[in-house]
Amino acid sequence: MQRRHALSALLATAAAPKLSFAQARPLRIVIPFPPGGATDITGRALQEPLQRLLGMPVVTENRGGAGGSIGMAEVARAPADGLTVGVATLSTHGVNPAVFARLPYDPITGFAGVTEIVKAPGVIVVNPAVLPVKDFAELVKYLKANPGKVSYATPGNGTIGHMWGELFKSSTGTSMVHIPYRGAGPAINDVLGGQVPVYFDQVASSLPHVKAGKLRALAVSWPRRLDVLPEVPTYAELGYPQANEPSWFGLVAPAGTPAEAVLRIQRAVAAAVQEPEVRDRLAGQGLYPSGSTPAEFSQQIVREIEKMKKVAAYARIRLD
Repeated sequence: MQRRHALSALLATAAAPKLSFAQARPLRIVIPFPPGGATDITGRALQEPLQRLLGMPVVTENRGGAGGSIGMAEVARAPADGLTVGVATLSTHGVNPAVFARLPYDPITGFAGVTEIVKAPGVIVVNPAVLPVKDFAELVKYLKANPGKVSYATPGNGTIGHMWGELFKSSTGTSMVHIPYRGAGPAINDVLGGQVPVYFDQVASSLPHVKAGKLRALAVSWPRRLDVLPEVPTYAELGYPQANEPSWFGLVAPAGTPAEAVLRIQRAVAAAVQEPEVRDRLAGQGLYPSGSTPAEFSQQIVREIEKMKKVAAYARIRLD
């Protein structure tokens, strides 16, 4: 009887599918900014659907600091085994390479592009309790009457919010003081608290506070008015088409990650963002699903760096 049970157990073990060490470990999504911002919202929206679609655990980790550079450097140094990806942004893979003299990662050779997840409209908001301007024109008029006396917040030096802020100043002929933070969450908290009256970032971060009446949106960077903010004009409508470019979020893996692993993750992301529940959740935050191929996303990063170099030169932004 004991021999029969032992034989049955041996046959069952032999017949069972072999679970590799890689499969037993989770897929790690590194979010290179603190909780509370659009990058965090995007990364966490993928966690549950990717677990289902990939059939493996998925964990998200926030590694904020230095305009996303700390988190991206960690991704670049990670083993190229298909178990680590990072949420790349227009800041980490467009603005940072254009404005920083040195970075702890190479945005092109240090990574394998996986996919663009979403496109993200930008927005300029004010705290109406501190700066009671009703629209974009009133803000410009107020700033011209008070040069250098108003500060604006962004998620950090070299972020797309920083770029948008400097481009706004150059385009409108106004002057403001830049206050960089360590991510969107801390920046929004101080704007809500009245320490800084103006804020530049993605719609997703500010939308709940705009809806609650705590912040006032004055303009968005998108080809048309947003369904979630139909009363807010685009920069192009206001006569500033150069400021109308949206941001984006995507996934990158460490350079050398096997192509089949990259493609598997890309296909899962492309499927996830088209699930009605996920798509509606993202759109409700002002994030619009994409799902490009690895080759398309890699080429996009190269184009964005060149584009941001031109914007940085135009806005005279250069950081050590």
